[in-house]
Amino acid sequence: MIIWLASYPKSGNTLVRSLLSAYFFSKDGDYNFDLIKNIQQFPDINLFKKFGININNENEIIKNYISIQDKLNKKNSIQFYKTHSSLFKIKDNAFTDLRNSLGVIYIVRDPRNVATSWAHHNNLSINDSCDYLIHQKETSGNPNKVYHGTWNYNFHSWKSFKYEERYLLIKYEDLILEKKNTFLKILEFINKFNKKKFTINIKKFDNVLNSTSFKNMKKLENEKGFYEAMIDKNSGKKKSFFNLGPENNWKKILDGKVRIKIEKAFKDEMEELGYLN
Repeated sequence: MIIWLASYPKSGNTLVRSLLSAYFFSKDGDYNFDLIKNIQQFPDINLFKKFGININNENEIIKNYISIQDKLNKKNSIQFYKTHSSLFKIKDNAFTDLRNSLGVIYIVRDPRNVATSWAHHNNLSINDSCDYLIHQKETSGNPNKVYHGTWNYNFHSWKSFKYEERYLLIKYEDLILEKKNTFLKILEFINKFNKKKFTINIKKFDNVLNSTSFKNMKKLENEKGFYEAMIDKNSGKKKSFFNLGPENNWKKILDGKVRIKIEKAFKDEMEELGYLN
């Protein structure tokens, strides 16, 4: 059964996947970029090709989201899948269902910092990045297409799991400032689906926290590169994926007019999350 690691892009999904992959897929908790490959994304066009779905027909891909998840769940064990998709329904075709999903860990980040990070990641002006968060419904990968919706739609859509008590909300800011307690909360949430006594391997847990520091992740990228990094359209070289991290501070980067535009568009959600307090 799947536990979704869901978020709008540039909200901390990579950090959560790094924490989990180091804890569950390594012997000692020391993180490296190969470990994160144990947590794949969904949708992934390669999965659909593997099961004989016509990947040139977008409607066929969407129609088979659930059937692909049925096949993935034949492993009869907890599986983690990353997604930036909203929990949508298109022409009666749902992104997922409760039969295939144990729950969701939803990662959210202050949209003012998402806007600046998304601008760097995609070679956009910050104003265009802001408009993307407010208006854009989908993003095309190569060749994946993700229907993530707007920033606030994405956030609200996954709340349906909350009513089933299968929902954990994690703020990016807590991952940075309260990393130990936040990761412990994540592990406790996962463990409730295991139906086993919850024990922590303290040494491994501490190694995970230390080896997934932003400083270490940036060092790993400088030494080996990171496969999720985008190509700079101007230089033709890969852009730094681990760019500013905790130093990405909208107060220092964001133009006043853009800030007001974001705060106006997402006022209710930002108040709910404590970003306007």
